[in-house]
Amino acid sequence: MAAFDQLQSAIGDRYLIDREHARGGMATIYIATDRRHGRSVAVKVMNSTITGPLGAARFLREIEIAARLTHPHIIALYDSGEARLQDGGEPVLYYVMPFISGESLRDRLTRDGALPLADVVRIVREVAGALDYAHRQGVVHRDIKPENILISERHAMVTDFGIARAVAEASVGSTITQVGMMVGTPAYVSPEQATGVAVDGRADQYALACVVYELLTGRAPFAGASTMALIAQHLTADPPALLAREVVPES
Repeated sequence: MAAFDQLQSAIGDRYLIDREHARGGMATIYIATDRRHGRSVAVKVMNSTITGPLGAARFLREIEIAARLTHPHIIALYDSGEARLQDGGEPVLYYVMPFISGESLRDRLTRDGALPLADVVRIVREVAGALDYAHRQGVVHRDIKPENILISERHAMVTDFGIARAVAEASVGSTITQVGMMVGTPAYVSPEQATGVAVDGRADQYALACVVYELLTGRAPFAGASTMALIAQHLTADPPALLAREVVPES
């Protein structure tokens, strides 16, 4: 039985899977209908190579922390669980969020390049507000990047809040480090996070600053031929100055 059909069989009493929407390194996203409430949702099924070493109970317990966040610029987490498929393999972990019509900030950057200054200010103000709220609740995102910022009705919405936290927290004492996984995305990761030390909200602030640079210039502040080369630049280099963008005020 195909993975799609197996997932439908496992969670079909609650969600009617419509189609696969996207596939990435951490999860596969399906668009579905919440049978109970008649609403469109995004079901994100975690990659078993990531969740396998963690254990379902601890991972889902950490996800519950993110579910408590309520903010107009944070996409809510509706549900999470463990789906037992019929192929005899490891159960898969999933979480459910509202399906947001619109596009990611990455989509817009790919299409339009650098954004107008007024749009950058609006987007960053909204994302910063979401981060400030989460940090006051003791939650650090750990993976702020254009892919995790959605634009809907001209407003920014931060997604996957708590997912990187769940991986990071659940990995303590596990074998996750043995599979070569770094929590965070190298192009936006803070030096502290890249070197594996404990992080706080300043790691998100650093990542958001990298996003701001990309919104203003159309390119990330650093580039490298490998993950290690990219991280080395975060640790030792300064990004190119923004002098080429006349729309960026000197102050």
